[in-house]
Amino acid sequence: MYEKTIDPSSSPWAPYGIQLRMSRRAKRLTQAQLARKCKYDPSYVSFLELARRPPSEEFSVRADAVLETGGTLTLMYWQLRHTALVPGFPEYANHESRAAEIRLFSIGVVSGLLQTEAYAGAWEAANVRRGTATPEQAEERVNFLMTRQQCLDRTPLPLLHAVLDESCLHRPIGGAEVMIEQLLHLEHLAMKPNILLQVAPYSLGEDRPFSLPVTLLTMPDRKLLGYAETEVRGYLDRDIETVLPLFKGYDRLQIEALNQAASVEMIRAVRKDYEDGR
Repeated sequence: MYEKTIDPSSSPWAPYGIQLRMSRRAKRLTQAQLARKCKYDPSYVSFLELARRPPSEEFSVRADAVLETGGTLTLMYWQLRHTALVPGFPEYANHESRAAEIRLFSIGVVSGLLQTEAYAGAWEAANVRRGTATPEQAEERVNFLMTRQQCLDRTPLPLLHAVLDESCLHRPIGGAEVMIEQLLHLEHLAMKPNILLQVAPYSLGEDRPFSLPVTLLTMPDRKLLGYAETEVRGYLDRDIETVLPLFKGYDRLQIEALNQAASVEMIRAVRKDYEDGR
């Protein structure tokens, strides 16, 4: 059946419509079949794919489940519907949701993809207390993060390399109970086949390759991307001349950091310290 071509620049919702159509076709479903599985009218799916109306959050969640997109459509919904995110970050998150490999290095705070809801909530609550976010913005950011994390369970599974500076384990975000849950969550994540989790110990000293957080993506077509963030906006770097050295530095970081078994043992020991100190 003929389906009208979508112009990506025709509407802010056009990228959503294109992604919906691509995901539906990948599952060999017609618009009517998808609509039936999502319990919506077929005309609604048609209008969404042509960007003639904005999607609902409910449809996005149902379609993600049916199409097994790992939360991509819900993520796009949040990106376009809400404005609490740092400018530049939604563009990165869209690439993150499709990346074949994700490499993260964090200092002081556990990377977002690895955070529990309570840990993320405690971080955002502090922003509210400082007056840098409203309660609505804080809630929105946490909800967005929980949606982002679905990308780790999508099909095919992405490979996640995460190196945490040891400071991430000791900075008491949210207090002892929140940290105990967070550290236990890290231990569980390390058991997943698509996640490699390491700790860069304090003992690395000046030999630690990075002095700032690092976020790197390898896309399905093997394109390499980097992402950096200031307090006011994020920047997606597509320039191979600046991104490639970061990948080389990350390779060195993985060699210098503790292996996964030793890293998990350190995480477990710090967790027990929190438990003993309650």
